[in-house]
Amino acid sequence: MERYIFIIVLLVCCLHAVRCYSSGKVTGACDNMTPQHKKGAQQSLAPFSVTTDRFHFKEGDEIIVRLLAASTPFIGFMLQAREVGGSSPLGSFTVTSGEAQLLTCNGLSNSAVSHTSDSPKSSIQGIWRAPISGNLNSIQFSASFVKDYSTFWVGVRSSPVTYNIAAAPPTNSKSISITSTSSFASSSKLSNSSTGCGSTKVCFSQPLNCDPGVSPDCYSLSAMTSPGDTAIQLEMTGPSDGYIAIGFSDDQRMGNDDIYICGRDSGGFIQLQHAFSTGRKIPDILPLGNVSDVKSSVNNSIISCSFTTRNPISTQRSGGSSSLYYLMIVHGPSSSGTIGFHTGTFISDTKVDISSPQVVTSEKEPPIIKAHGSLMLIAWMTTGSLGMIIARYLKGVAKGKHYFGKDVWFLAHVSLMTLTVAATIIAFILAFSEVGGWSGGAHPVLGCIVMILAFFQPIAAMFRCGPQHHWRFLFNWSHALNAVAIKVLAVAAIFTGLSYFSTSEDSWLLKVMGGFVGWEATLYILLELHMRWKLNDHAESASELTRMELLLLVLFFLGNIAFLVALLVGIGSS
Repeated sequence: MERYIFIIVLLVCCLHAVRCYSSGKVTGACDNMTPQHKKGAQQSLAPFSVTTDRFHFKEGDEIIVRLLAASTPFIGFMLQAREVGGSSPLGSFTVTSGEAQLLTCNGLSNSAVSHTSDSPKSSIQGIWRAPISGNLNSIQFSASFVKDYSTFWVGVRSSPVTYNIAAAPPTNSKSISITSTSSFASSSKLSNSSTGCGSTKVCFSQPLNCDPGVSPDCYSLSAMTSPGDTAIQLEMTGPSDGYIAIGFSDDQRMGNDDIYICGRDSGGFIQLQHAFSTGRKIPDILPLGNVSDVKSSVNNSIISCSFTTRNPISTQRSGGSSSLYYLMIVHGPSSSGTIGFHTGTFISDTKVDISSPQVVTSEKEPPIIKAHGSLMLIAWMTTGSLGMIIARYLKGVAKGKHYFGKDVWFLAHVSLMTLTVAATIIAFILAFSEVGGWSGGAHPVLGCIVMILAFFQPIAAMFRCGPQHHWRFLFNWSHALNAVAIKVLAVAAIFTGLSYFSTSEDSWLLKVMGGFVGWEATLYILLELHMRWKLNDHAESASELTRMELLLLVLFFLGNIAFLVALLVGIGSS
């Protein structure tokens, strides 16, 4: 009996010595903010950051503070506000999330924030209220982050928030930036403009020479350096519902690129991230590093970020740098703070020394891509259109004439559609051989659907039943409907494809394509009306009907060629 009592007492003592830090009750760490894990804190740069929505304050002001994970979530944390260089907590916090709780440190209520469980977290927000009296000085928000029991960081700080009795009001909380410990954030409207391009800074924009301060459709990157200083002032702006990003590369392809991403996080806030692109997958997020003066904004879906970086530009993980890089601007969607595949890419045509002010021009489309676009235009706006018109409206033009036992209209239809399918296959192969994989956006999706439907169209026609078969109508309808579907999807694919070639602000290529479609639709309507007129026997003679049909065909062909040549010239000069 005594032995059991001893065991029970021993267990009670042991349980008393166990501290369940997953609950976040870590008031024992108030002074040094170090988890009592019997392990040493990490000395490497933390993959986490502390941000604020303002960088000046006065008595009684409220500051929104956020703890953010770059790529790896944290399971525990502790946050305090302290005077710069001080060791005691200051002010009080309020929290709204169930993942955070308030602690009393050094007898000061609500002066610290910690976790409530060990669930993975990527973002925590709290509101700090400054004391309403006392001798106030500049402060910093200091945090400890726990990745797992043996991996944690202590003393991850925000940029200093300066005490100023005439402090400016806080910025819109919907435009908070992610910053590092050496940076400060502001979401005031940025001064992106083309002023100084070529004289004091490097500018790269799409469309060429557009002014981001004037045009809402302008994507812009600018870089400025000072003699004898390693700092680079970077600005990026452009319309996007998810993110825009700028990159520095040794070549004109994605992979081994040093990039900065300006986009929405999981809470809809604008964040700046540093990353390394390894190819056709989501880039690896890096610590923001030696970055300061971070400012961000979003206005009518136009996202902007500006910052100063002293990080060496490197296209290799191990370091090493050059003075010449290709410049890249990309944009695309994002979901819950994770960027998606870019839907637009602009790359400089030559390597650029960003310390030498200049206006940079875009990369010209590779000849193979131009050939791809030209073949698709010829296939689905000329040969394919003619083949469909002949089968639908011109069967009676050479009535009674046969070659190789087949009607002339049928031979013409088969020949034109064979050319169309062959051109589509060749264009499809050219695009994939040049790109080397799947690219983002609607264009490749539409192109693949067109390719599949076009490939099976002649195969299905080879196994059609005879003209008098009682199921023949099924083939006729399916063949016609599939042809219409291919045509509509091909036109949509051409529009999305031409957007890659259309580099001028007036987008004249897309306008010409719109005219092309309108012209073709008009001729289809005229031919349809003429066919119905013919079926109602309103024409006086067969020769008169044939003459009208041929006139409409010639008219269609001449207009078609005019639009086609204009588009081919535009593609060739893009």
